Amino acid sequence: MNNQDNATAWSGFILVGFAEVHKFRPLIFAVLLCLYVITVITNMLIILIVKSDPIFNSPMYFFLMNLAWLEACSMTVIIPKLLETLLVKPTVISFVGCAMQMFFALFFGVGECFLLASMAIDRYIAICYPLRYSIIMNRNVCLKMVTGSYICGTVVGLIHTTITFSRQFCGMVINHFFCEIQPLLELLCGDTFPNEVQVIGVAMFAIMVPFLLILLSYAGIIFTIVGMSSTESKYKAFSTCSSHLVVVILFYGTACSMYLKPKSNNSHELDNILSVSYTIITPLLNPVIYSIRNKEIKGALSKLWSKRIWLRL
Repeated sequence: MNNQDNATAWSGFILVGFAEVHKFRPLIFAVLLCLYVITVITNMLIILIVKSDPIFNSPMYFFLMNLAWLEACSMTVIIPKLLETLLVKPTVISFVGCAMQMFFALFFGVGECFLLASMAIDRYIAICYPLRYSIIMNRNVCLKMVTGSYICGTVVGLIHTTITFSRQFCGMVINHFFCEIQPLLELLCGDTFPNEVQVIGVAMFAIMVPFLLILLSYAGIIFTIVGMSSTESKYKAFSTCSSHLVVVILFYGTACSMYLKPKSNNSHELDNILSVSYTIITPLLNPVIYSIRNKEIKGALSKLWSKRIWLRL
């Protein structure tokens, strides 16, 4: 029975996962499970803090709350199946389940791209137009920006998923730990060049358009900061956007290297490493980065911890 017949019989795919490190699977499982739990808890904690304290009733924290939500959800789409690949052999995912995983991974990933662009625009207006900030970045505008981010994620997810799964598959073994675009393209029958062009084209829109908005926003921010006379004002202005800048570098660095790199026949291990970076490491570091660099969040965490100790007493 060939791969196509197998795929028809299974009505799904087999996820290879980290086949090359089978000796360390129990250790990797334990580490990834801990990282997953910690990441979800820390991101949910940020949402709880922002929702519970009136001091965080500002656009910056509204965007941060949505970022934490996207990070927690994107990990939940991918990590449980990844953990299964470390325990169960073969790890099977249904055709519909694979399509849904691919859609939601793209939805949350692209949504985060545009949300980071929205956060950059927010910092640009806050620093460059401080007197008009509350008027420009009102609640209605913030809601529209977040909604627009989710709409972009939905559109990109639907385009990729519909086009990919409307083609016939000639294989059933996905050389990856979840249903990502590149490994699935390798299983398509016939010429995959049009699909590869489509992936790059949509990636250019989903990654480079928001990245261009971020670059333009920070160009305006740098120009404004350089023009400030006071060193204290310069430091204060830069500190308000430094956390966001670090997160942007982490997220876009791994995303661009994953989706815009040339295709290689020997890149499966590299793809797995890059995928782990932006599906696990980046969501884990984001709450840490914002907590370390933000006095308000550190203060709220201290208050929350003090209340916890007081309740125990």
